[in-house]
Formats: sequence, structure tokens, C-alpha cells
Amino acid sequence: MKQVTDIDLGRTALCVALDAYLVRHPEEHLTIGQLRDFVEREVGCFERSTIEGHITGSAWVVDEHRTSTLLTHHRKLNRWLQLGGHADGNVHVWEVALREAQEESGIDECMLLSNEIFDIDIHVIPARGEDPEHLHYDVRYCVQAAHTNYAVSHESHDLAWVPLDELERYTTEESMLRMARKWNSLNNAF
Repeated sequence: MKQVTDIDLGRTALCVALDAYLVRHPEEHLTIGQLRDFVEREVGCFERSTIEGHITGSAWVVDEHRTSTLLTHHRKLNRWLQLGGHADGNVHVWEVALREAQEESGIDECMLLSNEIFDIDIHVIPARGEDPEHLHYDVRYCVQAAHTNYAVSHESHDLAWVPLDELERYTTEESMLRMARKWNSLNNAF
């Protein structure tokens, strides 16, 4: 009899969460299917050492008024993005998103608004140094943070609280605009 590991349980839990996400967002079935397939076949999906790619956790951070989002001007990618990072073995991706929001902003007053997946994205990370080009299978969650002083981490050029109606001044990336649209449609649910 095969012993069930924490990784097996984490992979199963993520697939269940993706199934629930599919019910809410059937229009994203192709991306959901690709991410789910990766999680089902790749035992090392939570480890950054997996060459093909790995699970990352990101946070759509909103302020207490829920009218602004906190973005990072990412040092390596040189773009305004949501906060987030590698799972590094943590199978609870919502914990990764919350940790990354706190670490990358220096704001301790962060709270997860829901442990349901808010958004997913699969994107290519270019080769850099010893790291070959690979995929980030990004699972995103809603986080609320105090609209207070923040600290720019070594991973960023800058951080900014961006009013949602001004988001396109910072980015025109579809995944960012998609999250804004989702947030605007769901905001009353939180």
C-alpha cells in the first residue's frame, strides 16, 4: 500500500481548488486544464528546482477601502506586477501568497480575504544566469493590507498603491487587467 505524503495531499487539495475555480470561471478551462495537468503529473510541482516550471503563489493586494491595489515594480522582470513568489515546497499556496505579500511589502497587517483561488496564470520566465527559461504556474489569492507605509524589498525597484481606475497607467498586461475586472465584479462579495 502506497503511503500518502503531504505533497500528495497538497497536490490533491490544489486540484480540488482548481475544480472549484473552474466552476466559477469556465471560460478559463484551457489554462485551468494545463495547470491541473502539471500538478497531477509533476510530483515536484511545488519546488523551484523543477526545470519545466513550478507553482508560485501571488497576492492581489487591496487596501482596506478596496479601491487600490499594491503593485511591485519587479526588479528582474522590470514590470509592474502583483506581489508573489515561489512555493519552495509549501503545498498550501494561499500561505505562499500571504507570506510573499508581507515579505515583499514589509506590511505585517495583511490578511487573506478568502482561501479560494482568485485567479491563475501560466507565464514564461526568461532564462537568467544558470536558470533556464521555465514556466510559472501562478495561483493567486485576494489579500487585504493596511494602506500604510511599506518597505521596498530587494526584489523590487519600487512599490505603489495604485487606484484601480488608474491601473492601466502602470500596466497593460492582460493578466493584471483580468484581475482588476474580477475584483471589480467580486468586490461586494468580500
